[in-house]
Order: sequence, then C-alpha cells, then structure tokens
Amino acid sequence: MTRPTTRIDAKFAELSAAGKKAFVTYVMAGDPDYDTSLEVVKGLPAAGVDVIELGLPFTDPMADGPTIQLAGQRALEAGMTLERTLQLARDFRKEDTTTPIVLMGYYNPIYSRGVETFLSDAKEAGIDGLIVVDLPPEEDSELCLPAQAAGLNFIRLATPTTDDARLPRVLQNTSGFVYYVSITGITGAAEAEAADVGPEVARIKAATDLPIIVGFGIKTPERAQTIASISDGAVVGSAIVAEIGAGKSPAEVLAFVKSLADGAHAG
Repeated sequence: MTRPTTRIDAKFAELSAAGKKAFVTYVMAGDPDYDTSLEVVKGLPAAGVDVIELGLPFTDPMADGPTIQLAGQRALEAGMTLERTLQLARDFRKEDTTTPIVLMGYYNPIYSRGVETFLSDAKEAGIDGLIVVDLPPEEDSELCLPAQAAGLNFIRLATPTTDDARLPRVLQNTSGFVYYVSITGITGAAEAEAADVGPEVARIKAATDLPIIVGFGIKTPERAQTIASISDGAVVGSAIVAEIGAGKSPAEVLAFVKSLADGAHAG
C-alpha cells in the first residue's frame, strides 16, 4: 500500500541520516490534570524527545502495570476523555507542528466513537500514528487498514513470544516503526536486558526495513543508552509516569526526561 509520508516517517529518516537513535516517551494524557499534562507534553521536544506516545485513558488497561493504571485513573478522575485527549494534541500542535504524536491505548473508546469519525478527528488534531494494544493482526480490517488509508501509521507490538511463524503476520500492515516489548508481562514490571533484547532486535530487523524501537523496563539513562545501542531507539513510559505520579513539577519531570534522552541519544 502506498502511503503519504507521515511525521513519524520523516523523523526516523532524519535520525537515520544523522546516525542518531530515537528517544520515544509515553505519558498519559490528562495526568494528573489537563493543564499539567499539557505543560509536560509541550516541554518534551525541548527535553530531547523525538516521538511522543500519548496515552488514551481507559478503565481497563490490560497491558499496563500499576504505575500506568494509576495514571489512567487520575486522568479519568480529572475528567479526561477521548475528545479532551484529542484537544490536548490540538493545543500542542499550536506551537509544534513537527514532533510526531502516537496515540496509544485500547480499542473500546475508538469503537464507541466510530472508526471513521475517530480517524477524521485524530488526523485533524495532529495525531500521526496509533498503537492499539488489544487489536491483533487478525482484526486489521477493523482499524489498522482504515487508519493507513487515512494517512496514519499503525504501529504494532512485537514481543519475546512473537516467534518466526507469527512475526510476518505482525509485520504485514505495520508502518512507522515496530515497538519491541523487551519483557514478557506488564509495563514497568522488570528491567530490559541487552543480552536478551539484542538477538530479538536482530531477528526482527531481518524481516523488516522499519525501525525497531525497544520499550518496557527502561528506567535509567544508562539503560536507555544500552538499549538504544542495540536497536533504533528506546521508549520510556512508566519511569516518567512515576515521576508525575509522585507529584513532581513539570520542570522536574522534564529534567528527568532530558537525562533519559541524553542516554538514548548516546546509544
């Protein structure tokens, strides 16, 4: 399928040309409240973030550990909705028209809104890609293919249990990048180990030209550097969300993000 180039495609082409690794961050939209969340998201690019994953709050986040579950609860209690999440993206785009935003979450809120309406609204709000963790490749006609047709990347997760028989199916309609989940289990549960991740990244790279970004279990600048050195970049989510959950100010959160970004970019 021929697609228009997205901000995600452009960012990875730019990083590749410069010989740099990507640093991707996840934050929950609306955590702990709309204004604080927007301030943090607005500050991410200056802190060294190449791609922003914006979490869509949902009541039953099956793949997420306690840290991100609690962030979702805080956001929901503060009145966050799918519409307000898209509004946060719109407000971010008033000042930044280049940093890619990936909306990450679960299918239920999207289904409730209606796929066609959602894709139109997401595109208008400045969303560049989607990670929908509970839609397997067997359901590509549900959202993945319509999203690609609308000009959005659909980013798929590969995991340690994605064997060689399953991998082609996972990669078939994936675009933007592949998100390699470095551990089995939930977000924030364990640390990613380079000795385990390296061979898996090499195996996936043999099957696709897409960048391979590694996430789950990266909590320190040193670990971000190590993981980025054996892949195309690192994702940090729970460690940043934990700082927000601890009541740190946006400036403190962004200083921590910068330390992680410096690590990943040295990879």
